[in-house]
Amino acid sequence: MDKKTVIGVVLMSMIFIGYMAYNSRQQTKYKEYMAQVQVEEQALAEQQAQAAAESVAENSDSLQLSAAELALQREKELFGETLVAAKSAQEQSLTMSNDLLSVEFTTRGGMMTKAVLEDYTKYAPKGERNEKISLFDPETAMFDMEFYVKNGLNNVKVNTSEYIFSTEGVRRAEDYQTLAMRLEVSPGAYIVYEYTLYDKKEPSRDYLIDFNVRLENLSPVMAQQSTLGLTWSNRTFQNERSYKTENMYTTLSYRLPGEDGVEDLGMSEDSKSEQVQSEVNWVAFRQQFFSQTFIAHSNFAYADMGFTTEAKGSGYLKYYTSRMGVNYTPQTTSYNFSIYCGPNKYPILQDIVGANGESIAMERLIPLGGWLVGWFNRWVVIPVFDFLSKYISNFGIIILILTVLVKLLIFPLTYKSYLSTAKMRVIKPEMDALNAKYPRQEDAMKKQQEMMNLYKKAGISPMGGCLPMLIQLPLLWALFRFFPVSIELRGKSFLWADDLSSYDSIIDLPFTIPFYGDHVSLFCLLMSVAMIGFSYVNYQQNSAASGQMAGMKFMMVYMMPVMMLFWFNDYASGLCYYYLLSQLITMIQMTSMRRFVDDDKIRYIMEQNKAKQKNKKKSKFQLRYEELMRQQEEMARQQAKRK
Repeated sequence: MDKKTVIGVVLMSMIFIGYMAYNSRQQTKYKEYMAQVQVEEQALAEQQAQAAAESVAENSDSLQLSAAELALQREKELFGETLVAAKSAQEQSLTMSNDLLSVEFTTRGGMMTKAVLEDYTKYAPKGERNEKISLFDPETAMFDMEFYVKNGLNNVKVNTSEYIFSTEGVRRAEDYQTLAMRLEVSPGAYIVYEYTLYDKKEPSRDYLIDFNVRLENLSPVMAQQSTLGLTWSNRTFQNERSYKTENMYTTLSYRLPGEDGVEDLGMSEDSKSEQVQSEVNWVAFRQQFFSQTFIAHSNFAYADMGFTTEAKGSGYLKYYTSRMGVNYTPQTTSYNFSIYCGPNKYPILQDIVGANGESIAMERLIPLGGWLVGWFNRWVVIPVFDFLSKYISNFGIIILILTVLVKLLIFPLTYKSYLSTAKMRVIKPEMDALNAKYPRQEDAMKKQQEMMNLYKKAGISPMGGCLPMLIQLPLLWALFRFFPVSIELRGKSFLWADDLSSYDSIIDLPFTIPFYGDHVSLFCLLMSVAMIGFSYVNYQQNSAASGQMAGMKFMMVYMMPVMMLFWFNDYASGLCYYYLLSQLITMIQMTSMRRFVDDDKIRYIMEQNKAKQKNKKKSKFQLRYEELMRQQEEMARQQAKRK
C-alpha cells in the first residue's frame, strides 16, 4: 500500500469517527429536547384539564345553585315565605321543672323531648340506683300537628314538626311556669303552643302538664277540613330488672268518654295496633310503674294507635305511636289538653280530673283486675297498705300484717272447710260400709242415693269443703294482681331481696332453663317448699276422710308446687313472700284446729242431727231427687240386661 492510500484511509477513519461522535452528541441533545417537550406538553395538558375541571365545577355549582333556588322558590310559592323562613331558624332547648318532674322542650316542632321523674330511679344491675327515670327516649320523641292551608285552588299540608317555633322563654310565677312557643303560618296568622307546669306540692297537679293550643287569625288561611291530625310517638326505656315482667305490664291504654273502665291493646312480644273511630278521652303509653298520658278535655274525634316491641337487651321496651284527630271548624280558636308524666300510683291517678272536675278514670291504668277482684284491691288492700305505710317503713312487715289481716278475714271460711273435712273423716266407716255393700257398678245409683242420705243425716254439705275455698279464690287473685303493679314496693328491700317489686335472685345461672329462667328466686323456692308441706298434710287428711286414690298424691302434693316454682320464678318477690306467709299461716291454723277440734264431739253432734232427721218429713225436692235416682238406676239395669 502506497503512501497516498494510507493517508486516505486515515483521513476517512478520522472523518467516520468524528461523524459518529457528532451524531452521538446530537442524539443526546434531541432526547433532552424531546423530554423537555414532553414535560411541557404534560404540564400543559394538566393545566388544560384543571381548567376544564374548574370550568365544569363552576358550571355544576351554577346548575346546583339554580336547582336550589328553584326548589326554594317553589317551596315559597307553596307555603309562603313565612313558613319557609321558619324551617331555617335557630333551634333552641328549654327546661321547666318542679320538685317532682323535669321537662325539656325544643322549638323544633314546639314539643317535649324529655321527661325525668325526680323521685324515682332506674334499676341498676351493679352499684347504686342513681339514674333517674326518663319516661321516653329523646331521639325518638315526636309530636306533630297536621293541617291544610289554602294556596289558590290547591290545599297544602303543613306538619308543625318540620318548623322552628319562636319563643320568649319560660315565664315563672309563684306556683307555676309557662312556656309559649309560636309558629307563624302566614303574616299575622299563628299557631301557639302553651305549656304550663305547676308547683303546688300536690302530685296529681305537679305531674300534670297543661298543654293549650291556640289558633290566632288562622281561619282565613285554613283550607276546608273537619279535623286536625295529631301524631304522638316515642320509645320507652326498660326501667326494671325483669324485661319479661315489665314488658308484660307495658302496653297502650285508652279511655272512651263516659266509661268507668279503660281499654288496652293487651300484652305482646311483637306488635299490636287498633283503630277507634269513635271519640277517645285519653291515650296512655303505659309501663309497669309509669305512664305518659295525653288527655283531650274535649275528646279526640278518633284514634289510631299501636306499638312494636323492642328486643330484649336493647335497653328499650316499646315503640309507641298514636295518631289522633280533633274536630275543627272555622270558629275553632283553641284546644285544651293535658299530659300526665308520672307514676302509676293509685291515689295520684284517682285525683286527676277533667276540665270540669269530672272523673276521667285515670286510676284504671293500674291493672288491678275485674270488678270483683278490682273492688277488693281498691277498697280493701290499697287503703290498708297506704295506712300501714304511714307508720311502718319496712314493707316486709307491712306484707306480713296484710297477710295476717287477710287470713283473719277469711278464717270463718277456712274453719268451715276444715269442719267439713273433719265430718267426712268421722263418717268414713259408714262410707266404707256403703262401698262394701254396693261393690257392683250397676248399684252405683243406689250407693250414691244412700250416701246423700248419710250426708243429710250427718249434717254434711257435699260442697262444704270446696265452696269456702272457691270463695277465697277472688281474694288470692286480687293480691296476685296487686303486688306486681304496686309501685309502693318498687326499690324496697327486705331480707335478701333488694327490690320487692322484682324477683330476688340468689344465684344467677350461666344458662337458661326453659320455662324457668336464668336465676334462682329464693322466696319463690321457699313458697314452693311450703306449698308441698301444706299439700302433703292436706292430702293426708282428705285421703283419710274420703279415701282418695294413692295415684292422686303426685298431682295434689307435688305437681302444683312445681308448676308454681316455674311460673313465679320471674315474678315479684313481694308476691312470693306473701304466698309463703299465707301457706305458713294456713298450716298453723290447720294444726291448731286439728288439736282443738275433737272428733268425738263432732260425732256426738252428728248423731243428734241424725236423730232429728229420722222422723222428719222428706221435702218435695228430696222426693223428686230420689225418684230421679230410681229411674236412672232402672235404666242402667235395663241396659245391663240388653248387653
